[in-house]
Amino acid sequence: MTKVIYEVVEHDGGWAYRFDDVYSETFPSHDMARIAAERAAQEQAVPGETTDISYQDEDGRWHEELAPGDDRPDTDVKG
Repeated sequence: MTKVIYEVVEHDGGWAYRFDDVYSETFPSHDMARIAAERAAQEQAVPGETTDISYQDEDGRWHEELAPGDDRPDTDVKG
């Protein structure tokens, strides 16, 4: 299972949460950024619909897969 960890960090004159190198919007306080990160983590755990997806890889080849709606990551918030 995939693990998604949102980290609350200082960013752009305030606070934000990030996953990998992607930052959220900036919040004026650490507490506000943490609440937003916890909300994002909870939303990641909500199952969706199973659906067919198509995507093109970096070599230009197309792929089709079935994306199960219950294949949700394990989430956590740090900071």
